[in-house]
Amino acid sequence: MNSFETMAPTDIRKLISSGQITGPTAGMAKGYTQANLAILKKEYAFDFLLFCQRNPKACPLVDVTEVGSYIPSTIAKDADIRTDIPKYRIYKDGVFTEEVTDIKDYWEDDMVAFLIGCSFTFETPLLEAGIPIRHIEENCNVPMYKTNIDCAKAGVFEGPTVVSMRPMSQADAIRAIQITSRFPGVHGAPIHIGDPSLIGINDIQQPDFGDAVTIKEGEIPVFWACGVTPQAVAMQSKPSIMITHAPGCMFISDLKDEKLSVL
Repeated sequence: MNSFETMAPTDIRKLISSGQITGPTAGMAKGYTQANLAILKKEYAFDFLLFCQRNPKACPLVDVTEVGSYIPSTIAKDADIRTDIPKYRIYKDGVFTEEVTDIKDYWEDDMVAFLIGCSFTFETPLLEAGIPIRHIEENCNVPMYKTNIDCAKAGVFEGPTVVSMRPMSQADAIRAIQITSRFPGVHGAPIHIGDPSLIGINDIQQPDFGDAVTIKEGEIPVFWACGVTPQAVAMQSKPSIMITHAPGCMFISDLKDEKLSVL
């Protein structure tokens, strides 16, 4: 991971598109914004744009492509959204059908790609503040959970908010709130701290997406709204097709993290 941490986004995207990186991207291209992905056909695009606008904590948009374009030109003008993510998930009529490493065979001329802010972006300032990030320490994917917090409905799209979780001490949790509040474009401050059952999580060691991590004595779980939310929404709303990133396998953009900071 250390060599990937200091590599430029363009170089990492080349390794991804050539199949040399196929796993989670946490800690890669330090200082550059990572993004979740949701691709839909044009007939669903307005409803989903409205869904993101109504649910900015879970789905903060950093770019939307032109209809039929696979280039996220605002955040990476030389990228190809069909090949530059380590793993993609295909949902058909709400059912997860396949995980693939490129989507050229699925791409259609009426598709629109939505790039959604990712909490990996604020992990750099958390680490710089001396706050440990457990899934990076344990070299695994961040744990993510469906909650009982409903998203605001928009058109055909509705479903539960998904959260990512990072365990930390109470003192670090307070500092994390302060730091992540500066990044509303990548989920901002946590939406819950402490007892997971209050947001519908029955077993913290059984995440719905990603991997379980160690919660040490004296630590509390801290939960942020997560860009995997569209995948839970796809399962409930059942569009004919939705293509997403595989959880933890993000698009690494050329956008610097500080561009999304409000302070």
